[in-house]
Amino acid sequence: MSSIYIAGTADTKGEELTFLFDILSEAHGDVVRVDLGTRPPTVPMDVAAAEVAAFHPEGAGNILTTDDRGAAMAAMGTAFEQFCRARQAEIGGMIGIGGGGGTSMVTAGMRQLPYGVPKVMVSTLASGDVAPYVDISDIAMFPSVTDIAGLNRLSRVILGNAARALLGMVAAPQAAPSDDKPAIGLSMFGVTTPCVTAISKALADRFDCLIFHATGTGGRAMEQLAADGFVNGLIDITTTEICDLLFDGVLPAASERMDIVAQRRIPYVVSAGALDMVNFWAPDTVPDRYRDRRLYRHNPNVTLMRTSAEECAALGRWIGAKLNACSGEVRFLWPQKGLSALDIEGGEFRDPDADAAFFESLTAAVTQTGQRRIIALPYHINDPEFSAAAVAAYLDICRT
Repeated sequence: MSSIYIAGTADTKGEELTFLFDILSEAHGDVVRVDLGTRPPTVPMDVAAAEVAAFHPEGAGNILTTDDRGAAMAAMGTAFEQFCRARQAEIGGMIGIGGGGGTSMVTAGMRQLPYGVPKVMVSTLASGDVAPYVDISDIAMFPSVTDIAGLNRLSRVILGNAARALLGMVAAPQAAPSDDKPAIGLSMFGVTTPCVTAISKALADRFDCLIFHATGTGGRAMEQLAADGFVNGLIDITTTEICDLLFDGVLPAASERMDIVAQRRIPYVVSAGALDMVNFWAPDTVPDRYRDRRLYRHNPNVTLMRTSAEECAALGRWIGAKLNACSGEVRFLWPQKGLSALDIEGGEFRDPDADAAFFESLTAAVTQTGQRRIIALPYHINDPEFSAAAVAAYLDICRT
């Protein structure tokens, strides 16, 4: 039976850590307390802060002696990342507690654990923007409601619920799938849903289709799973995150987008889904330099901007350079009649000239070979014929 790990700063959160330990150890038996504090602990811990600090790439240094608490916590977070990587095999679940600094340190380590390993973080920050802490991981964030500054009638309930939630996850893990179908990743946005849904349905009998929402984190999660070998190929229909990366949108890809395809040489079918748009939040968040552009209010909280011909040309060059680095089987499918539900005849974002600028730029940039091909199709991206072509393209290259 693998261990449950409790992580937190025993110099400031000793009472709460002991409360969690008592609940977890009674039910599980194998519980390891890890101290991330930068000052002497107030309660017994199984792994001392000095032991964690020793995992820092540059050594423990002055992590536990410096007067700069912020620098010490940042360094301890880096050390805890390495600690969790080293102990992955024995960690069956992890719970952490913390305020701002503690949350940053604990989640840095949690993010190194594999998907599916239960991770529960009780934090004073959990009701706000948790993206910097969760990132592309599967951490469950519990709002502490009160500050984590001693036990009280409410904090006991919150901490107890979090501990028992972790126990439930550890005691009853999701069973592994009974089939051995290979997994593939697909990227989708609301405006490409008909296409990707049809592809997934057509391939479901042969592949385990994992669909990712193209919101920046979705693309990164998909590619991380490809890097880990969890998915064996990608049907990357919706590359819209690149628009936000290049033109300051709010759902950007990482600059490493598509690099994993070159590194692992996995089968790759890719298209231009939703490259007609850049995402911003509510209308008043659109940068001043874009206020006179063609904007579409997707909902009260999301505003879309139509990419211009100049921007589309830049997208073609960027994607072209990425594809040239790929030596495996790659098929770029070009939907000649539109890139999204808005880029359709009579649609809000229909702009054939901008779309043509992308395609001309892409074809000029890409060195086509027998393995690296651009295929123009006389369909809209959401037409059934286009999704059928994507299915056929993937089945062709995944056999080679």
